[in-house]
Amino acid sequence: MSAGVLLQAVLTGLSVGAVYGLVGCGFSLLAGLARIYQLAHGDLVVAAVLGAVLVVVGRTPVAAGLGVGGSVSLVVLALALGVGLSLLVFELAVRPALRRGDAVAWVAGTVAAGLLVREGLGLLLPEQGYAVPDPLRLDQLTATGVLTLPGGGSLPVRTLGVLAVGLVSGLLLDRLVVGSSTGRALRAVTDDVDAAALCGVNVRRAVLVGVALAGLLAAVAGLLDAPSHPVGAASGVMLGLKGITAALIGRLGSLRGALLGGLALGVIEQVAVAAPGPGPAWQDVLPLAVLLLVLALRPDGLRGRRPAEVQP
Repeated sequence: MSAGVLLQAVLTGLSVGAVYGLVGCGFSLLAGLARIYQLAHGDLVVAAVLGAVLVVVGRTPVAAGLGVGGSVSLVVLALALGVGLSLLVFELAVRPALRRGDAVAWVAGTVAAGLLVREGLGLLLPEQGYAVPDPLRLDQLTATGVLTLPGGGSLPVRTLGVLAVGLVSGLLLDRLVVGSSTGRALRAVTDDVDAAALCGVNVRRAVLVGVALAGLLAAVAGLLDAPSHPVGAASGVMLGLKGITAALIGRLGSLRGALLGGLALGVIEQVAVAAPGPGPAWQDVLPLAVLLLVLALRPDGLRGRRPAEVQP
């Protein structure tokens, strides 16, 4: 592998890893706050984007560019759908089970919610994949949309734009959790729900805020990822698994850890794809292998700890 190809693989890996990290941040946030694994999270990523595309573009999404008004509408609607779907799944499929202390029920509920979202999208968009327009218009940052890298490699400008937006989004949320009064309430519930309740923290409200933020991150991840490749109703399954892997590589409950885990996973994946040998066949196999390995060795994450139960 030449130096140029390696640099291209690393930068591409950081870009896709930023998306994995955002998905992982949402997963990790809910694992820390509500003590659940949101198994429908990947489906919500796709549903937020494709739902917005259905409204703004119609049932035949194409890669043609949107105007400024269409781009703004698509972004705003996707963000609203991400938040709304995340809250809806939590209220209908998770919270009743948490009240009963029934772990099997919330696992089954999140799986069923993911399947319902997937099948609903499949009825509306039956093709295996659709081209989705880029509402962020990142390919227009340069005349050609491509950058030449040292050593002979090349990189779409959009790749660097996705990396920048992904990192800024993740770090802004991390700063919100660290530096605001809302963030202090989220951290208190994550650290010790009983102590937080005794100190006057509204646990239910804090959990709902976390659920909404997880949905917001899902929508941002979808808006960054979807224009890069054809997207179908089932596309969220693998993306969700990679987000779970990113969260487990970091520490469950840590946004920064999930973001760093996503970056690491993306680089490992893309370098393996670019290396001589199986090549693209590694793209989905390797993250799944990492996920199984982490679950076998440290099911609460590489630096995780098992938190107390919560009943929001």
